[in-house]
Amino acid sequence: MYRYDEYDQQIVNERVDQYRDQVRRRLSGELTEQEFLPLRLQNGLYMQIHGYMLRIAVPYGFISSKQMRMFAHIARKYDRGYGHFTTRQNIQFNWLKLEDTPDILAELASVEMHAIQTSGNCVRNITSDEFAGVAQDEVVDPRPYAEILRQWSTFHPEFAYLPRKFKIAISGGKEDRAAIYAHDIGLSVTKNAQGEVGFRVLVGGGLGRTPIIGVEICEFVPWQHILTYVESILRIYNQYGRRDNKYKARIKILVKALGIDEFKRQVEADWADLKEGPGTLTIEEVNRVASFFTDPAYETLTDHDSALNEFKADSRSFSNWMMRNVKPHRVPGYAIVVLSLKKPGDAPGDATAEQMEAIADLADRYSFGELRITHKQNLVLADVKQQDLIRLWQEATEYEVASPNIGLLTDMISCPGAEFCTLANARSIPLAKSIAKRFEDLDFQHDIGEISINISGCVNACGQHHIGNIGITGVEKKDHDEWYQVSLGGAEGNHSSLSKILGPSFTFNQVPEVIDRILQVYLRERVEAESFIDTVRRIGHAPFKEHVYATDFDVEEEEVIDKHVVTSAQYSVPFYSPRF
Repeated sequence: MYRYDEYDQQIVNERVDQYRDQVRRRLSGELTEQEFLPLRLQNGLYMQIHGYMLRIAVPYGFISSKQMRMFAHIARKYDRGYGHFTTRQNIQFNWLKLEDTPDILAELASVEMHAIQTSGNCVRNITSDEFAGVAQDEVVDPRPYAEILRQWSTFHPEFAYLPRKFKIAISGGKEDRAAIYAHDIGLSVTKNAQGEVGFRVLVGGGLGRTPIIGVEICEFVPWQHILTYVESILRIYNQYGRRDNKYKARIKILVKALGIDEFKRQVEADWADLKEGPGTLTIEEVNRVASFFTDPAYETLTDHDSALNEFKADSRSFSNWMMRNVKPHRVPGYAIVVLSLKKPGDAPGDATAEQMEAIADLADRYSFGELRITHKQNLVLADVKQQDLIRLWQEATEYEVASPNIGLLTDMISCPGAEFCTLANARSIPLAKSIAKRFEDLDFQHDIGEISINISGCVNACGQHHIGNIGITGVEKKDHDEWYQVSLGGAEGNHSSLSKILGPSFTFNQVPEVIDRILQVYLRERVEAESFIDTVRRIGHAPFKEHVYATDFDVEEEEVIDKHVVTSAQYSVPFYSPRF
């Protein structure tokens, strides 16, 4: 993985010193909160309900065991003993004191980490495929290009004050595992018919108040020109993106207003002046960065381990874990292991200091000391010998990170919600726990099969509810209860789609029953081994809506805001169900 050079370290150290002085002036009263606000946001520090939250950057989701131990140290020393891994492949700490934050950043700098550009109207943390470099379907390893984009975008003077935040994701596999269609710019590293490396470029994707799937702006940009092409996209956005209304300021609004053809014309007109300029990549630079991502010391092994197969046959729990959490590796005799941070009853994405330390130990023993954070709020050990899988499973089980539920119903995505965030309308984590408790039976989950449930506490969509097969959104709090919209049909990957709202909203206590009714329709209507999303696409929303709203409702008039239906529904008759 990438290691800081002297320039990286100097930049981060100087930023810590600057920030320490800014905090000193805020605590002494020399700076007002309004004056301090842009300074703290530049360092990833948010004011939330209970105190300050710090979002730490994890470029393209890759960390070392040493860095994971630093997270554990911060959780124990400065927070309440845990951290929250996010859909941006970052980590957040939610209970910090302002006076401690300079020391936290200094300690992060000692292990080549920072919180720069995890907030503000700039290019945010570059995200990528958590299986990069090891996936069997990989066409080109995206990690060197992700690092080049990171270096290029960090402190880029022209893009420090964009109309709104800007997110870039990059994937190198045949299957998109980085949700590139839901980003401002989505990049797919590929090869053309001549075997030359280049990029398929998507633009104008994003979720939030106005969810839009990204569209292709260029089928193939040669690798030499990807920085200049991305720069031209950002230049056009920076010049013409709306600054009068933050809800209309994302690039997706500009692309929609101009149309992709006109937007592309403007980008390529700008690009004509940049294409052969100093931003053009050289093979020497790509090779220099790629040298940080060479293969570890793999042994010569085979994919046939009799002891593993025997244990799998004898242990149903291990067999379930192998089926859900272990993925094929490009090198014979090795496997990719996903550690689940979705144990039913726990907050999705949370890990305690003890768990983080244990996971760091697992990485050292079994995966060359490296880890990856997924945008689905789990962790990955990417290079595990198949002969070590039994011992790894036993140790992971001990630390409660071996739930065999990857891709199943309880592998939910959830934002922190109203318990922490000042923007949220409703709680997310308690709702995720309630749903997980209702459907914790693993046999039932395996019968349902692949399904994604994404929960956001508000329309800002930090839980990416628009691309969940089932999306849940907190819309308002009224009369001492919280209300949620439920939507169906969202998906990420090569066949990305946005979910569609099912109908009037539901209270907190009704949502698990709504999920139950949706699943009843799926089990009734599916054919053979058809997945949930395929059934939804085949039969449409009507059968689900009919079954969910099978009782009488007294619904107040609906208010439409930015194409999202927000209702104050009151139910005169409770749900009926043999399981309610």
